[in-house]
Amino acid sequence: MSSHSPVRKVHLVLIAVISTLVIAGPSISNHGYFGIIKVVYSQSEPNQTNSNSTNAVNTQDIPLKKVRVGDIDVGYKMFGKGDPILLFNGASDNMDAWDPSFLTGISSNHTVIVFDQRGIGNSTVGSKPYTYPQLANDTAGLLDALKIPKADVMGYSLGRHIAQAFTVSYPDKVNRLILVATTCGGKDAIPKPPEFKKLQSEIVNKSLNNVPISQEEMKSLSSASLGSGWIKLHPESVDIPANITTLQQLKPGLSPEIANKQNNLGIWEETNWSGACDKEGKLAKPTLVITGSDDNNYMPHGNALILAGKIPGAWLVQIKDAGHAVMNQYPAEISKILNTFLSTTGQNR
Repeated sequence: MSSHSPVRKVHLVLIAVISTLVIAGPSISNHGYFGIIKVVYSQSEPNQTNSNSTNAVNTQDIPLKKVRVGDIDVGYKMFGKGDPILLFNGASDNMDAWDPSFLTGISSNHTVIVFDQRGIGNSTVGSKPYTYPQLANDTAGLLDALKIPKADVMGYSLGRHIAQAFTVSYPDKVNRLILVATTCGGKDAIPKPPEFKKLQSEIVNKSLNNVPISQEEMKSLSSASLGSGWIKLHPESVDIPANITTLQQLKPGLSPEIANKQNNLGIWEETNWSGACDKEGKLAKPTLVITGSDDNNYMPHGNALILAGKIPGAWLVQIKDAGHAVMNQYPAEISKILNTFLSTTGQNR
């Protein structure tokens, strides 16, 4: 879960774009070469992003459409101009969770497709098993229904695994791949801390059994999402209203049952998943990997280094003072990074 706390303006400095990099330590040094952009942010005055502009994109202002895909109805929205880019939401979020300043930046030169995954928001749950392969199949069916043969693909948090599953299962439908707060799993992956996994499971179990979530648990979840650097800069961001005691209050489009299914996917990742590193490396899609330097619980940021080291020519961006909630912490800046990547790299035709 992430916070929509006020963002402060940052200055983006691209330190270097290089074709080779060797990083000390066993996790990277043996994994070959990749392009990297190192990103440094300095804090300054309050943010005046495009989200306050009359031209800002807010998905709530865009008409909802639905299409039948297999055993479900999928809710989606399309806007912008240019080549299509498909966005995979984070866990528990619906299509309206994307920050307006991020959407404003990328829709200036891309046709953006946002949608609700199976069982979330405006998409029905259906009867098929809730698995990554099935969510990938849903995505392929959506693109087919929209008569879009190929798209750039971006996945955040849980969405990064669906994006990976989709890319591996349907490589001909993917041009370029953007993964935020990610891992490719397998034996080299860095797992979540055990105490954090326990916290997540306890909160989901409480939701399933209508047991209130304590303020301490809410604060722990928020702190883990935001990261220590962000909290130091914005101490008010961890404050949770006292009347918020359930997941459903935080995420109205999320049922306890789907929250449990998503939590079970996370458990499956760490117990049964052999990973996608080797498959993604062989596909060699133009890939951008973004991580917050303080993401240590939801998706330990060292996983981004491992993933980037596996994919030839991958770009790696580490954002200072950002946690797992990096998409909400630096949305306008991520849109700039994304546009730079998309305008610089070629498409897989």
